[in-house]
Formats: sequence, C-alpha cells, structure tokens
Amino acid sequence: MTDARDTDLKKELAATLHARRELGPEYESELADSFVEKIDQRIDGAVERRLRRGLAEQQMQVARGARGARSGTDSWGERFGFGIVSLVVAIPLSAIGGAFAGMTGLITTWIGIVGVNVAQAIRLNPDLFHRSDRAHED
Repeated sequence: MTDARDTDLKKELAATLHARRELGPEYESELADSFVEKIDQRIDGAVERRLRRGLAEQQMQVARGARGARSGTDSWGERFGFGIVSLVVAIPLSAIGGAFAGMTGLITTWIGIVGVNVAQAIRLNPDLFHRSDRAHED
C-alpha cells in the first residue's frame, strides 16, 4: 500500500513539474502550494492513523489493567522509523523548496522538518528540555 502511495506522490511531483514547465514561473507558487498541500494531507493521514493506533493500544492496556506510565508505542523502532521517514521525505521537500523558492524555500523546508522532529521527540519524552531539579537538590 505504501509503494502505491509513493508512486502516486512521484506521479503528482512529475505532473507538477511538467505543469510548471508549461505554465511558466508565474504559476510556480500556486503549483508548489498545491503539491505541498497534497504532502500535508498524506502526512496528516499518517499522523491520524498513528494517533488512532496509539489511542487504541492505550485503551487496550487500560482495559487489561496495565499500570505502566508510558504507552507501548515509545519503542526504539518507532523513533528510528520516524527518523528514517523524516530523512526520506526531506529529500523531495528540499528539492521542491529549493527549486521554487531558492535558499529561502530550502531553509523554510528544513525548519519545518526540524520542527516536526522536535515535536516528535517532545511527544515521546516530555521532560526532554526541562532541567532536572533532583540534580540540584544537594
């Protein structure tokens, strides 16, 4: 199923680039916005599916009487997978951002990529950026 979606995304990118060549640079912004919207929709769908799966797992743990403070979704595999997917998605996004908006687009793209990864890190470890008061009690 993922391969079909990747193929669809590649076709969308090819169509967008073809349209840009035919329509000219005056439609660049609209074409880029349209393609980014499609990527956003795909990411939103993936996030929604992940959240639903996590919620279902938490509900199952509660139903079974599990008392762990953290859900079972915080695994090394999930973190590693998220990092790999982030880097794979960064390649076409960087190309699109750089092609349509130059260095500004590239920088904006990477700020977004870093922001998503920081948000994921904070979600998995809420105390990541908080100082530990226990270390300073002595």
